[in-house]
Amino acid sequence: MSSRSRLWRVAELPTTRAGVERAFSYFIAGVRIGTLAQMIPAVHAGVTTSPHGIAYAVCWAAAALASVAVSVATLVRRRPLGAAVSALDYTLACLLLLLGPLVLVPGERFGTWVAYQPGYALSVIITAGGVRSVALWAGGMFGIAACYLVYLGGAFSGEMISTAVGNILTFVVYALVARMFFGYTRRIAHDADTSRARAAELARREEERRAQVMMHNGVAVMRMLTEPGTDAARSRLLDLAEVEVQRMRSYLRGRPPDRDGDGSDTALAAIIERACERFADLPVETLLDLGAGVRLSAGDAEAVERALDSLLLNVRAHARADGVVVHLDQGPDGGWTLTVRDDGVGFDPAAVTPGVGLREVVVGELRRRGLDVDVESAVDSGTTVTISCHARSAACGDHDAVRDAA
Repeated sequence: MSSRSRLWRVAELPTTRAGVERAFSYFIAGVRIGTLAQMIPAVHAGVTTSPHGIAYAVCWAAAALASVAVSVATLVRRRPLGAAVSALDYTLACLLLLLGPLVLVPGERFGTWVAYQPGYALSVIITAGGVRSVALWAGGMFGIAACYLVYLGGAFSGEMISTAVGNILTFVVYALVARMFFGYTRRIAHDADTSRARAAELARREEERRAQVMMHNGVAVMRMLTEPGTDAARSRLLDLAEVEVQRMRSYLRGRPPDRDGDGSDTALAAIIERACERFADLPVETLLDLGAGVRLSAGDAEAVERALDSLLLNVRAHARADGVVVHLDQGPDGGWTLTVRDDGVGFDPAAVTPGVGLREVVVGELRRRGLDVDVESAVDSGTTVTISCHARSAACGDHDAVRDAA
């Protein structure tokens, strides 16, 4: 189906402000053409019975032409009429009501489409509810109601007073309902557009955060490779760089970095050993026996490994530590705690803003996965980072709890 033909299918219109305005144009055209269709069968009788047949025909033709013109204009514009054209539309409806007593016999002013003027005026009131000027909308509504009183004149008996009052109230009520319909629908469209823009911005920020998380360690390794060092140190950096290159390639190829849904899990102790081997140049001591039974899902394992790499990179680049202790412990309730402590230069958390590595790769990413992260440091007293998981949490490897929650 062509894009042009899709424009005429309301169900396929976008739920945006532009789409809503387009739907309004369909609504306006439908009301105006529908009113014209009701006027057509009675035109011959109106010309025949009118005391001024030619004048009746001219007035009827003006109403018909205006209905067609408004319908075409709104469909072409893809939105309701502007203030200037709406003012002309109101004016014509008022003029037709004022001329009605001249072209109609008194007995035909109620309950017949020969007297098309009130029905035409009602269609104008309904479709002009989309005009943005409140003053124009209110003035047009009350103007039509006043002209309708002139249209009635003294041509109805006391028994018809209730009908006349009911018709005037119909003008007012339909005007209010139409105004509410146009206004509320526009508000929904505006909120939808705002929500989409907000979602797009949040998605952009999240993608930016993911890029920072995925690229940070690799960039840090590449920066170290540009610095002077021994061949042995550069060889160890190259091994670490290869790991980070693989991660960045996976990210750039569009593969989600965290594959939580593959059903596999990994021993946390093995992950820690693998990460520490890449930093063999550091004085790292691993104490993992107490947490040998801890297992993590693939996604959690990858996040913890990235975080540990980032922590050890910080130690290598900044800490000037004589010793690093990595300790893993599992409690009797299934929870576990991973502690990374160095005796380096440390820093003052109150005076130093954490970098991307500590803020996003370690604290931000792990907390998003339900892990607790605590950073303690002091100048000349080293740094301790504690990563912990409470029992009965998905990150603690309690898959039964996850299934129960589902």
